[in-house]
Amino acid sequence: QVQLVESGGGLVQAGGSLRLSCAASGISSITVMGWHRQAPGKQREFVATITSGGSTKYADSVKGRFTISKDNAKNTIYLQMDSLTPEDTALYYCKVQVGYVAYWGKGTLVTVSS
Repeated sequence: QVQLVESGGGLVQAGGSLRLSCAASGISSITVMGWHRQAPGKQREFVATITSGGSTKYADSVKGRFTISKDNAKNTIYLQMDSLTPEDTALYYCKVQVGYVAYWGKGTLVTVSS
């Protein structure tokens, strides 16, 4: 049974930092892991991904502020978020891809106050 468990969300002041985690279990041969987010009243959008080989990609809106990393032994990815702004407030979803099949976590809420 595939399970994605996200953690690390919370309330932080603008300029602060948070670190999200996503632990995947019941899954192997992962191709890509990453994060998307959905702000209130907006569509879900891409944030960052990391491939099995370690290549990373970021949305322009988070480049230079967010860092994605992974621990292969734990099948876990992290999203270090620095210099947070109120515009980063959203439900952050972990996404794991095995070939063309995608699995989603339930999300962890990040709220940035001004």
